[in-house]
Amino acid sequence: MPPQPSTTPDNLLVLGAGELGMALLRELALQPAARVTVMLRDVHDTASAARRQTLDELEALGIDTVAGDAAQDAEGQLAALFSRFDTVVSCLGFAAGAGTQIKLARAAVRSSVKRYVPWQFGVDYDVIGRGSPQNLFDEQLDVRDVLRGQSRVHWLIISTGMFTSFLFEPAFGVVDLEHNVIRALGSWDNAVTLTTPQDIGRLTAAILFDPAQVDQVVFTAGDTVTFRQLADTVDRLLERHVERTQWTVPALKAELAEAPDDSMRKYRAVFAEGRGVAWPKADTYNARKHIDTTTLEQWIDRHLR
Repeated sequence: MPPQPSTTPDNLLVLGAGELGMALLRELALQPAARVTVMLRDVHDTASAARRQTLDELEALGIDTVAGDAAQDAEGQLAALFSRFDTVVSCLGFAAGAGTQIKLARAAVRSSVKRYVPWQFGVDYDVIGRGSPQNLFDEQLDVRDVLRGQSRVHWLIISTGMFTSFLFEPAFGVVDLEHNVIRALGSWDNAVTLTTPQDIGRLTAAILFDPAQVDQVVFTAGDTVTFRQLADTVDRLLERHVERTQWTVPALKAELAEAPDDSMRKYRAVFAEGRGVAWPKADTYNARKHIDTTTLEQWIDRHLR
């Protein structure tokens, strides 16, 4: 039998201190007996003001730092580092490069860590399946296969849907407030689950210290809305009448074929297919535990009004 996850405070390693990493680190710092360390590419790099601010905040939070490079370090090096900790949580997303997610998973399995939480803070890759327009999603399924195919290291996958702010990214093209247009991906009845990084940090911290959560996919949601509800909400809260345009799956796939390496076109096409990108909020961990999360209306009210 593999070791059971400890119900006493863990010795935790978080990989990365980006937007999600910092949100999680701030929550873990509130756990008084937890020992928290963050892996950074260069713990002494203070060239930019933003970097210095991050390092200063980590010090103020009482979080230790350790050097490590998920993209460049060998699997064995990462495994040796992970072995110093009880739980490893990866907050390194797709920007780390293709092949990084599976290398981290293999390093975790190769190490003596008790529990690994991969970067799967997104959609339901099992439902989407292999061969989707976003080829990076296949690697996420490889990660799941590695973790499910062994019994020594416990694991948790936390599905959160899309970052709420990403839905409003001008480059994504769904909400174009400058031109007063909202574009539905696939269908106006297609839905998307949204969660803010701050809520993901809070919920992940809660799930990590919940002994009932082990070797499973845990679903969370700030909100789940259709593209029609999105447009209606923008109209009502921002007191405007947006133009509504539908981007069909064939049109989006044709655009992707013209620029197959365009990441935004990949995301648009996979979300337009409408599989594995949304789930009822009522069925989530936060709903069952009565943990409030930021709704679409609240996000718009805070950031756009």
